[in-house]
Amino acid sequence: MNYTVEETTIIPEGAAGEETPKRRVGLLWYLLLGVYFGVVLTKSEVISWFRIQEMFRFQSFHMYGIIGAAVVVAAISVALIKKYRIRSLEGEDIYIPPKELGKGYRYGIGGILFGLGWALTGACPGPLFALVGNGVLVMTVAILSAVLGTWAYAALRPRLPH
Repeated sequence: MNYTVEETTIIPEGAAGEETPKRRVGLLWYLLLGVYFGVVLTKSEVISWFRIQEMFRFQSFHMYGIIGAAVVVAAISVALIKKYRIRSLEGEDIYIPPKELGKGYRYGIGGILFGLGWALTGACPGPLFALVGNGVLVMTVAILSAVLGTWAYAALRPRLPH
């Protein structure tokens, strides 16, 4: 795989706006997986504001069970990716950088902000797209706010405690 360097970001060849048939097929797979993920979120009632409210009031195990299952699946998946050096659909190496705990401020502050956003909107980032797909178009405001928050974090990151 050849790489080009733009400023401080390494971009795989074909990822900087260069469309190739292989890349289009890969994007189609990601789109189909995203649609499938949205259907799973809808059918499992993860996008239900009622279910989220139940979770924050400790009235039901439903959401905790789903989140716990997702954490287990993600941990197993990451372990398998590392052990068998699984590649992306485009044949690229999947690199998972090691995490530094530091003093843990960023995880605490980030977790609080994430939880506040979740409580205010009634959805975390994945279900936001599923809600828009289900016709709850007001959630586009939440998606645009999340994108704005991501840009703000990128701009402020050098000044934040890490």
